[in-house]
Amino acid sequence: MSEAVSTSPARIVDDTSGLRRIVAASMAGTIVEWYEFFLYGTAATLVFSKLFFPAGGNELDAIIAAFVTYAVGFVARPLGGIVFGHYGDKYGRKKLLQFSLVLVGAATFLMGCLPTFGQVGYLAPALLVALRFLQGFAVGGEWGGAVLLVAEHSPNRSRAFWSSWPQAGVPMGNLVATVVLLVLTTTLPDDAFLSWGWRVAFWLSALIVLIGYYVRTKVTDAPIFVAAQQEAEQIKTSSFSAVEVFQRYPRGVFTAMGLRFAENIMYYLVVTFSITYLKVVVQADTADILWWMLAAHAVHFLVIPLVGRLADRIGRRPVYMIGAVAAGTWGFFAFPLMHTGHHGVIMFAIIIGLVFHAFMYAPQPAIMAEMFPTRMRYSGVSLGYQVTSIVAGSLAPIIAASLLSRFDSSVPIALYLAAASVVTIVAVLAARETRGIALESIDAADAAAHLVAAPRRTDEVPA
Repeated sequence: MSEAVSTSPARIVDDTSGLRRIVAASMAGTIVEWYEFFLYGTAATLVFSKLFFPAGGNELDAIIAAFVTYAVGFVARPLGGIVFGHYGDKYGRKKLLQFSLVLVGAATFLMGCLPTFGQVGYLAPALLVALRFLQGFAVGGEWGGAVLLVAEHSPNRSRAFWSSWPQAGVPMGNLVATVVLLVLTTTLPDDAFLSWGWRVAFWLSALIVLIGYYVRTKVTDAPIFVAAQQEAEQIKTSSFSAVEVFQRYPRGVFTAMGLRFAENIMYYLVVTFSITYLKVVVQADTADILWWMLAAHAVHFLVIPLVGRLADRIGRRPVYMIGAVAAGTWGFFAFPLMHTGHHGVIMFAIIIGLVFHAFMYAPQPAIMAEMFPTRMRYSGVSLGYQVTSIVAGSLAPIIAASLLSRFDSSVPIALYLAAASVVTIVAVLAARETRGIALESIDAADAAAHLVAAPRRTDEVPA
């Protein structure tokens, strides 16, 4: 694909009200699914390590065991991305998004019904792992469809801004989960919260799913996807899009994975491992930790669209580079700041971590969507985004907790994040700048290359 940026007219009318409706539908489901996904992450430290696993030699042993089940969701996400990506490219973004919403809601609700280790022994963590796998599978298919629903409707000149809003749904979902847990932990005694109160947060997912599902029924797939779908039906292609995207766009897939690497690791160090560090090392109160996280998620939500707007003005690569370089510094000053025990200082450390993260996270949907043609875009962005989570976000809390347990210092954790940032910096340097490009030009280049590379059909008779 040429690196030249197309200046062709936007393919849709810049209908702000219509775009807002599409953004709302995309965010509704994203908030629901990440409320449930991150609810698990917070509960892994506060609840699951105490109720679903046998006590270890120290407090970190059970937490590490809970984080292993947390990682199962990340292992399932690439599988969900592949399956949802293939059928989303074939049948549409909307249908798959509705299905993923129901699936993750059912898994989360059932988590709230599980018996504990004290009641059924090792069957408890086994059931937790099974439901976590389903939850991860559904979330794996959610992200690609949600951001593409917006990106494919957006004008060329403002795609990063509009497609950053589903990204903002992630901290909003986390914020809602934090509010629910904060209300429960502050209104219930500790024994009541551990006995039954935590289950309420999981059962609430059923109500939130119904709202999100209803909102998503009010939108349709973008015209550019409908056109690509009709063309694919005429060609009668039978290729599996996940395989084809690797064959035809390996650079795009691996660049997307590299872009994702440090961003994913940093996020889970900030929002998941920080809870462990503050609880175990700093000995902070649970309610205080949740208040700090609440403030950080609120700032993160506000900053992401602003950074998306900046990526439309100065380009995707400069903005992403700022985030990658800044991420490499965070661990060296953030954990010492947390160790001061001062409330305002701790809150600043968490907030600045998510601000750094926003510089990578906000332009991500635009830069990844602009790497692949419409007919395999869902598969391409899902692979680039989800496969990386196996070796990045899923392992980050486990690695960080293990490093803390072994070295009793935050310096190795800071070095781990800095090394991850180097990987992402290399990916940014390898990426093409696509600010303002028309998605039609990507499809046209793909069609031309496909005609050149198309093999002779077996039913053709040589001249």
